[in-house]
Amino acid sequence: MTTTILVVDDDDAHRGMLRMMLKTWGYAVEEASDGDEAVAAVREKSFAAVLTDVRMGKVNGIEAMKQILSYNPSLPVILMTAYSSVETAVEALRIGAYDYLIKPLDFDALKATLARAIEHSHMGVENRELRRQLSEENKSPEILGRSSAITSMLAMIRTVAPTEATVLVTGESGTGKELVARALHSQSLRKDAPLVTVNCAALAETLLESELFGHEKGAFTGADRRRDGRFKQADHGTLFLDEIGEMPFSVQAKLLRALQQGEIQRVGSDKSEHVDVRVIAATNRDLRKEVEERRFREDLYFRLNVISLEVPPLRQRKEDIPLLATFFLSRFSERNHKTVKGFSPQCMDLLLHYDWPGNVRELQNAVERAVILCAGDLVMGPELPVNIINAAGKDFIRPSEAPSSLAGLPLEEIERRAIEETLRETGDNKSAAARKLGITRATLHKKLRKYEIEKGENE
Repeated sequence: MTTTILVVDDDDAHRGMLRMMLKTWGYAVEEASDGDEAVAAVREKSFAAVLTDVRMGKVNGIEAMKQILSYNPSLPVILMTAYSSVETAVEALRIGAYDYLIKPLDFDALKATLARAIEHSHMGVENRELRRQLSEENKSPEILGRSSAITSMLAMIRTVAPTEATVLVTGESGTGKELVARALHSQSLRKDAPLVTVNCAALAETLLESELFGHEKGAFTGADRRRDGRFKQADHGTLFLDEIGEMPFSVQAKLLRALQQGEIQRVGSDKSEHVDVRVIAATNRDLRKEVEERRFREDLYFRLNVISLEVPPLRQRKEDIPLLATFFLSRFSERNHKTVKGFSPQCMDLLLHYDWPGNVRELQNAVERAVILCAGDLVMGPELPVNIINAAGKDFIRPSEAPSSLAGLPLEEIERRAIEETLRETGDNKSAAARKLGITRATLHKKLRKYEIEKGENE
């Protein structure tokens, strides 16, 4: 399939030179001599990228880019200019330019920039198609990815899910181990029965035993009635034991008995009850090391580890970041009544540069913050946490530094500040502020009342 670049320049000679160079690199080329022609061309045809001059006659490159991105926010637009002012560069990046090149052009830099821009463009198309396919299949809709690590894991889930095997899910915190457990249950023969979850790290030893196996009335102080445990609640279904590595040693012996014999005993009872439960366990610890250091029973480890599924960290599957980020953006835009359409190419570069020590959970939190702070159609980059911006390095050009004073603030405080700053920028014009914030005027007035922000007279 031929990759087509739209070249926009009112200088015939320069446009011709670019046409020859791009064709030499294997691209097909369409041309426009002004911004209005470029906008019309984008509406009629599909392009992998737009390469446009800034200073032109009727419609300049900045204005043309605004219209192009309003029509297709994911189309990379690269600006060219002989005027290397920082203000113009910042404005271009703020609006959503993929990159900014200075005339006379460095052709090596142009070739590399085009290659990156087209890769972003193709990735966006592939991600949209993958999301459509996942939606149609209705299988593991939130385990999104196109990386080999994720596709292999999904294939393993499809193989293991219909069996009765106990599964041990391992991986770093924030990788999505609970999503794997849900997928295993939803694709199993037990899917019509309950999936019951227990966080083994959240309860003290005595409470955990009661939580798992239940208790008789009077078994301990506060046990004023008989209670079913999680094993009983999950009968004929699936029990997900999260953070299994945190389970006290004494409870491990009773769990092993339940797994081996299919029987449980309530706290305070001397009678056993039969249960039919499939167990899925998860941990971010190295259970082999825990066994060696006698903090975890070896026999229980082997009983749990019939099938092992490792969830890869996000830094090892960075090609999945655009898809995951877009998924979270859609979710939080809807939840916060905003109309954020996507990420600028420069912002997506920020996300791809970062190593995500908190994995998918950290990405989710970063996107939620960005959506709340976003004042336009696209997340530009400064809305992200400062540590993500700084990880891109000194050579990354960004419109403005994200205010460090926001770090660690509650999201409601961040939202309040964003509303106040937008009102200042719009001269307290509520209608204009609501448009910039991507919310309705009625929603803005509700938030003004919620945060007790003084109302002005302008509408």
